[in-house]
Amino acid sequence: MPSHPTVLLTGASGVVGSALLPQLSDCHTIALTHRTAVAGADEQLAGDLTAPGLGLDAGTYLSLAARVDVIVHCAAITGFSSGPEATHALNEAGTRQIVRFAADADAVLYHVSTAFVDRTDLTRAQLGQDHGDATARPEDYLDSKRAGEDVVRSSGVPAVIIRPSVVIGDAVTGEISAFQGMHGIIHGLLRGLLPLVPVPAESPIDFIPQDVVAATIAGLIRREQREGDVWVTAGASALSTQRALQVIGATADELGIAAARPRMVGPEMVDRLIRPVFIANLHPRARRRFDDMLAMTALFAHGHVFPTSLGRLPGVPAAPNGSELEDALRASVAYMARAKGMVRRVAAPVLAGEQVPA
Repeated sequence: MPSHPTVLLTGASGVVGSALLPQLSDCHTIALTHRTAVAGADEQLAGDLTAPGLGLDAGTYLSLAARVDVIVHCAAITGFSSGPEATHALNEAGTRQIVRFAADADAVLYHVSTAFVDRTDLTRAQLGQDHGDATARPEDYLDSKRAGEDVVRSSGVPAVIIRPSVVIGDAVTGEISAFQGMHGIIHGLLRGLLPLVPVPAESPIDFIPQDVVAATIAGLIRREQREGDVWVTAGASALSTQRALQVIGATADELGIAAARPRMVGPEMVDRLIRPVFIANLHPRARRRFDDMLAMTALFAHGHVFPTSLGRLPGVPAAPNGSELEDALRASVAYMARAKGMVRRVAAPVLAGEQVPA
């Protein structure tokens, strides 16, 4: 691989892609875009991951293949409500197109998947629990990501599969290109819309700042890793559900947001008592919001500690410790609260390293 490789990046406007671009200043980056213009790439090329030849004409495709040394495939549908057809169209079929291009370009592929492929058995569908009115179906997303990984593994191209856990904002600023996943839960907590959290107090909530994910991918490219699965997770340092809720609540207090503290309950109590007695009579919108939360939190309620590759490979960062994760969570909460206009009065700044009461 050249010392200054040409990198084709998909999903450059997304959470991981936008954080990765500044980390690739020693590379020549080409962003394959569909609708959104991208700042920071050396070149942009309009294409379509779901179309043959990446939606490019034959000449452009061949010219691109002759130039590219590395592909970082970040583009994906990450939401749980897009439906199985749309989700598989990008996450599986789109990956198939990228793999074909990697073979034509003789390039190394860095495929961004998710650590939660390890928990496909923990969806409410797999656990035999009622979906209720939920529009969120994690099983569609997880099935598509597992299928995408299978496409990569069976392709024969040199490839590294990267598995981040929940990605939050920048560790220092909290900044993120789009609110997703855990931000939805945080928003509900700050708005007082989630009086109950159906996750045991000690269940690990594994999240990782976007800059750690980006630094890991950049490090893998620089060390020219060509194979293997890389887990970008907090691992044993992951905060417990109880501690994460304490940090979110204390940050809300510092920002002057009157957020009621939710009650943690076991998932079995929700299905046996709370949902049929209290939730069934709510307005359909509130009921759907609650059922969507149940669908998402099922992945944490019975979850085990993820493995982690951080700190175990040369050139990639160490896993954040508990204190660093708390700081990162506070930064993400504060950034989202301000971006959403939830800070009503001038509050003391939320500073990294400041202690949050247990």
